[in-house]
Amino acid sequence: MISRILVSGASGPIGIALLPSLKTRGYDVVRLVRGQPHGEEEIGWDPARLVAPETVSGFDAVVHLAGESIAGRWTDAKKAKIRDSRVVGTTNLARALAQAKERPHVFVCSSAIGYYGSRGDEVLKETSAPGTGFLPNVCLEWEAACEPARSAGIRTVHMRTGIVLSPKGGALGPMKTPFKMGLGGRIGDGRQWMSWIDVQDMVGAIHHILKMDLLDGPVNMVAPKPVTNVEFTQTLAGVLSRPAIFPVPGFVVKTVFGEMGETLLMGSQRVEPAQLVGSGYPFRFRELRQSLKSVLNHSG
Repeated sequence: MISRILVSGASGPIGIALLPSLKTRGYDVVRLVRGQPHGEEEIGWDPARLVAPETVSGFDAVVHLAGESIAGRWTDAKKAKIRDSRVVGTTNLARALAQAKERPHVFVCSSAIGYYGSRGDEVLKETSAPGTGFLPNVCLEWEAACEPARSAGIRTVHMRTGIVLSPKGGALGPMKTPFKMGLGGRIGDGRQWMSWIDVQDMVGAIHHILKMDLLDGPVNMVAPKPVTNVEFTQTLAGVLSRPAIFPVPGFVVKTVFGEMGETLLMGSQRVEPAQLVGSGYPFRFRELRQSLKSVLNHSG
């Protein structure tokens, strides 16, 4: 029985949607926050430092969403922040949970479909091998950082999250303006696969994971119907009643955004949510158009 939940990264797009839903369902929710905590509903922590086990003792579940944004040019310093915020922070939290007097039943930790790297048209399931490169390496270390919790008998889930469609932040925000102006279009040849999930299903799937004891290890947090970049951009333009006739050449993406653009905008990941489907999670948004209409209707 889960009643008390600790959540990190609560100010991000997923956390913003998750916290109200947890409270609505009657859970006692405490936030793990950087800096000075305010009130009984917050606990302060520094991801770069060791966490005292007693501060995270007594929770039934822990949902760990914290991590440096991967948006922006990937300088060496930015890469270090991306990696350390995930690997070091998760290591410190997992060790504290393992040493806590009252350990949680479940530790739900963010990961990403970046684990698989760019794989063209290959269908990727949780059992697929990792890719190579910066993001796959970060994800491998990130998931390995949870091992102290797993070794202590805590059910540990790695949420390999795709592109989250949310009215508040996330990947869709920067795309809306050019598309609303009729200046949107495919990226490169547009054949790269985009594995997405509506934020409402992201939240719903987290609730599902908390209750479903059989879910353990990696879980792909994506909708059942990935789309190519061409289909994504045409659908977005259609929902906005605008054309999508201004493609962005691949060399422009690489020039302007560097490695980040090549990895995130040009990479292809056709990911299947095998674990969620197999465990009976009822997706609310299976079709991209349906999700985009909902998200854009709530984003103002």
